[in-house]
Amino acid sequence: MPKFPVPTPIGPAFSNFTAPLRLAKTKPLDRNRLLQLLQVGMDLQRSGKFLEAERYYQTVLAQAPDMPEANNLMGTIAIEAEDFAVAVEFFEKAVKGLPKDPLIRHNIASALISLHDYHHAVPHLRRALDLKPSQIETIALVATCYNRMGRGKEALQFAVKSLGMDDVNPNGRVAYVDALINLGRMDEAEPFIKATIAKRIAVPHSYQSLSSTRKFSATSPELMAVKTEIENPEYSEEERALLYYAAAKMSNDAKINDDAMGFFQKAKAVSAAHYDINRYEKRVDEFCELFNQLFLSTRKNFGEASKKPVFIVGMPRSGTTLTEQIISSHPLVMGAGELSEISTIARGFGDNHKSGARFSDKLLKLTTDESRLSAQRYLKHLAHYSHEAQRITDKMPHNFEYVGLIALLFPNATIIHCKRDAIDNCLSCYMNAFSDAHAYNADLEKLGRYYRAYNRLMAHWNKVLPGRIFDNQYETLVENQEEQSRKLIAHCGLEWDDACLNYTKNERTVTTISRWQVRQPIYKSSMKRWKPYEKHLGPLITALGDLADLS
Repeated sequence: MPKFPVPTPIGPAFSNFTAPLRLAKTKPLDRNRLLQLLQVGMDLQRSGKFLEAERYYQTVLAQAPDMPEANNLMGTIAIEAEDFAVAVEFFEKAVKGLPKDPLIRHNIASALISLHDYHHAVPHLRRALDLKPSQIETIALVATCYNRMGRGKEALQFAVKSLGMDDVNPNGRVAYVDALINLGRMDEAEPFIKATIAKRIAVPHSYQSLSSTRKFSATSPELMAVKTEIENPEYSEEERALLYYAAAKMSNDAKINDDAMGFFQKAKAVSAAHYDINRYEKRVDEFCELFNQLFLSTRKNFGEASKKPVFIVGMPRSGTTLTEQIISSHPLVMGAGELSEISTIARGFGDNHKSGARFSDKLLKLTTDESRLSAQRYLKHLAHYSHEAQRITDKMPHNFEYVGLIALLFPNATIIHCKRDAIDNCLSCYMNAFSDAHAYNADLEKLGRYYRAYNRLMAHWNKVLPGRIFDNQYETLVENQEEQSRKLIAHCGLEWDDACLNYTKNERTVTTISRWQVRQPIYKSSMKRWKPYEKHLGPLITALGDLADLS
């Protein structure tokens, strides 16, 4: 049967994907006839007729539910609909039937990567390489996963391997640069990036990477170069957005504020998604309703008693990376970075990141044994990072949504909430290129409403979990680093260690947008950063309402 790569996702406009169709039972068909039906479906899928293709695949699955070829193709349909969790379910069935098919291994890994589940993607990719070692794209993808997992040294090894096979492969060069930057080796990254640009390889991504290596001035030749590059008509809208972000960041460094905001606005216009803020506000309502004091107090025997996890939550750009860098400088702490495992567990309980209704239904029926199994799964995941550390940090900011679930699974875990001036926090989100999962930040008014919803949810957690959450105010940390750092370490249940004051010497991998900043001493220039941009921020300030401190 012909095979083909995973199609490029067509985005949220493909909104008709539903659960598998229930078709009328037909006369049993032999395997050759089933393969013919799949071929018709593949032809339809290649033509963009996804619902028609799905009907053919479902017809086959109605006859042969475990047929790996049909499950693989249904997985690609789910990817087209950007329903990556459903895609994983189909690919898992396909892998069981054809465990030695490298394409299916690559497919399931791609779906897991879209869910930010890099830890579970890597074994599939490495198995695909065992089966077909010459796949340079798979090698580069392994490097990308290790980069996202905060394992810069392994990422660098695979990136070097891919470059050894093909020195001009764009994905290999991008992975190599990301590994160097994540490891803090900016002096090595910059000349390689410039050489990549000179070779005209992955130019937009390279300029964006270059912009993150250091500060730039109004006379920096790189700023002039990226402005010229923007005019090149050969780029797609997505590639041009990367150039806009690079020009915006350099202009912001140079304090050319109007230019910077103009570039940011153009980048957002290109990458803006149709984000349903009303649905998100309803989701927060559902979480507050589910995780009430009665729900939590009647489940105190759930989960595991381990004190090992330290959850650092908050809005993106609120100081979570800095907080983790300080805590993980302690000799008894391992910093694991942004882990997707809590989100994966929530997804297993029915959370689809759109509505909390199914999630609520499943959690209300959750048993003590099921909660312990989920907690043990998470602890097993942490063990991949360290067996010796007394504490391991997980600084996935958006785990602020799951504080109630975290408290349920880990009644003794440390929870730290990073807070920052609302306008500064939102502006910093707006000024950075996030994935489509953060589409709320493409519009200032929606961003302000999202922040209000987040703030309301955190207030709820503090109410139903009194004393559990340490509020780490960014401005307080900047003003008095040692005092606040001592409080952070004490909240983690550890004795103070002076290494926590020298966090810039921490050599662990940092993978987030803050990877340059956290290697610098604490500075105050990020406080009230919004002031020079005030005239552009009307929709944001209005949406924030009383949360906006205009002093």
